[in-house]
Amino acid sequence: MPEFRQDPVSGRWVIIASERGRRPTDFEPPPPPSPGGFCPFCPGNEPHTPPEIYSVRPAKDDKWLLRVIPNKFPVLNVEGDVGRVGEGIYDRMNGLGAHEVIIETPLHDTPLAQLELPAIEEVLKAYHARYVDLKRDFRLRYALIFKNQGEAAGATLTHSHSQLIALPVVPKRAQEELAGARRHFEYKERCIFCDILRQELAEGSRVVLENEGFVVISPYAARFPFETWILPKNHQSSYEAVTGGQFRSFARILKNLLMRLAKTLNHPPYNYMIHTTPLQEGPNDYYHWHVEVIPKLTKVAGFEWGSGFYVNPTPPEDATRFLREARVEREF
Repeated sequence: MPEFRQDPVSGRWVIIASERGRRPTDFEPPPPPSPGGFCPFCPGNEPHTPPEIYSVRPAKDDKWLLRVIPNKFPVLNVEGDVGRVGEGIYDRMNGLGAHEVIIETPLHDTPLAQLELPAIEEVLKAYHARYVDLKRDFRLRYALIFKNQGEAAGATLTHSHSQLIALPVVPKRAQEELAGARRHFEYKERCIFCDILRQELAEGSRVVLENEGFVVISPYAARFPFETWILPKNHQSSYEAVTGGQFRSFARILKNLLMRLAKTLNHPPYNYMIHTTPLQEGPNDYYHWHVEVIPKLTKVAGFEWGSGFYVNPTPPEDATRFLREARVEREF
């Protein structure tokens, strides 16, 4: 059974997932997947995965276009209760939570950036549907939706997929971002992300892409080379608030950005994460949901871990220019 343990100095929670690796040999790198090897996410291999909890299927056709399943090797378990207890100065609680996999396409060798727009839109709608459903579980306080693309970014299977982990606590990183946004709002009565959007759109040097609903920027203090953020133009505190045509607009700008990253950086491994408000918090005026997209181009080493500083060798203004100039097959 996994469990949470809290660092009494920083307040950071750590998941001790003993089922995922116990001996030194468990940490040896796995052999690279062989071409044509078995893939549990491919059509026909559904019996090798846990039962699906969400799917997209054409009417009167049992062939699926997208599936959501519980992770076969979850970091957390959905059964049970939090069971928070103290052990002297230490706090721990049960490894309660949800860990789901969004299988984005039945096509084994097609990355998300190369899917057609309706397929990407369905992926974004699946994120939304699972977020809304997990919100009904009042034991859960935060849901992180993320994608690891490529082995260097943490993906263990090549078939295009993303994941969702719901937690009984709000992660420290999210708490810090929420607190910073709240401080700005208390002082100026404006959303900090809306202020960033206004300034970046007026100045223009870090705006990578823009459409009717969303903007892609290279953040002013980018931690990593070619780090980008996707933000909705209109204020929305939670991904839950996305509706209707926004999904198409979001899909278009996400596809465009991923294609430009692939063209500029030769198909880099990358991570993206959706930052949103805690599950049990209603709409607010101070926070603005967004996506962080981070290509894996540099390594975090001793200085970064020890100091909390990041060393970015590519100014965000240069990254913006390179991405703007990338020649993609067609705009979306």
